Amino acid sequence: MTSTKKAIQIPNAPAPVGPYSQAILKGHTLYISGQIPLNPQTGSLEITTIAVATQRVLENIENLLTEAGFDKDDVVMVSIFLKDLNDFQVVNETYAAFFSGVAPARQTVEVARLPLDVPIEISCIAQK
Repeated sequence: MTSTKKAIQIPNAPAPVGPYSQAILKGHTLYISGQIPLNPQTGSLEITTIAVATQRVLENIENLLTEAGFDKDDVVMVSIFLKDLNDFQVVNETYAAFFSGVAPARQTVEVARLPLDVPIEISCIAQK
C-alpha cells in the first residue's frame, strides 16, 4: 500500500518563495520545510533579537504541525541553521521552552547566509 504525498499550505506560516511546499505529509510523517522568522500576517521579518527570531520560527512550525494534525511531541528531528553560532545559547533557551517534553534529535550548523539574510532557519520532521 502506497500513501499519497499531500502538501500542507496555510496562511499562518510564510508562503514559499520558490518551488517547494511549506510542509509535506506522507503517511504518518510530516516534513516541514525550513522556516524563517517571517510573520505571515504582516510579511515583516521579526529579527530584533535572536530570541524573537527563534520564537517566530517556532510559532510558524507549530502552526504547520497543528494544521497537519500533529503537535510538538510528534517532532522527532530538527535542523537549525544559524548565521552566527555565538547565538547558540539564546536559541537553545528559546528552543528548550518550546520543546518541554522529550527533546527531538537535532543538528545545529553555522551557515554563511540564509534567505532574506535572516539569522536563523529551522526545519523538522514529525511522525505519529
